[in-house]
Amino acid sequence: MNERDFADLAVGHALNALSEADERAYQETLAGNPNWDHHVRGAAETVAAISAAVEPVEPPPSVRASLFARISELPQESAASDTAADLDVDDEDFAAAGPTITEPEREAVTVGASSGSGWGARRWFALAASFAAVLVLGFGAVTVSQLFAPPAAVVALQQIEDAPDAQSASATMPDGTVATAHWSPSSGKSVLVADGMPALPEGKTYELWFVRGENQIAIPAGIFEPDAKGNATAELSGDMHSGDIIAVTVEPAGGSPDGTPSSAPVLAVATA
Repeated sequence: MNERDFADLAVGHALNALSEADERAYQETLAGNPNWDHHVRGAAETVAAISAAVEPVEPPPSVRASLFARISELPQESAASDTAADLDVDDEDFAAAGPTITEPEREAVTVGASSGSGWGARRWFALAASFAAVLVLGFGAVTVSQLFAPPAAVVALQQIEDAPDAQSASATMPDGTVATAHWSPSSGKSVLVADGMPALPEGKTYELWFVRGENQIAIPAGIFEPDAKGNATAELSGDMHSGDIIAVTVEPAGGSPDGTPSSAPVLAVATA
């Protein structure tokens, strides 16, 4: 399974819309590719954000009926029609044909997407499930494009991982927080992925920094907030230089007022 297919399954998993077989494939693939977990977080965060943003509204029955009617009109796999054609033969035709030539029995074939179709059936299923989620969470409140649009930091991380010069470095803090910096000179992007960050009191935020050179000059690179579980994927603003340390401090809401760190770093990942 490639990463794009896994991302599709991550959406279905977040919506509790996977079949037993797809859920098993999803879990096995995630276990074998732990670096793809950003797709899991992105899908879960998107669904959670939509759920929290709108009040449940019961859509008109006609909308649901129209949606599934259109899905049912999608072209079916040719194997289904071929099988039907094989079976739709009158007994009379067999008698008129004279002596019959016995062909080997055909094994039963399960109709589905071919290996070259990129799990197309599953993509349509995920799309239908997403439509249903939009209707249940709030008819007209969001669009399908909003549902599938991943956060900018997740997009940046994907671009880094796709780049031929992608690099990463990790660090574990005394409090158990694990942080991994991802960067790529060719993409011009850098992203920090952290798990287990402590929740901050009201009026405080986490701020990113590039700490550069022998003089350890701190250059502000944006603020971010972890989710309820302390996980975060944050893109750094500005250009990263070779050998920079990516650090995080706790600052007043909105970031450091004078553009310099006001506390010691709670996270620091060396990239050299």
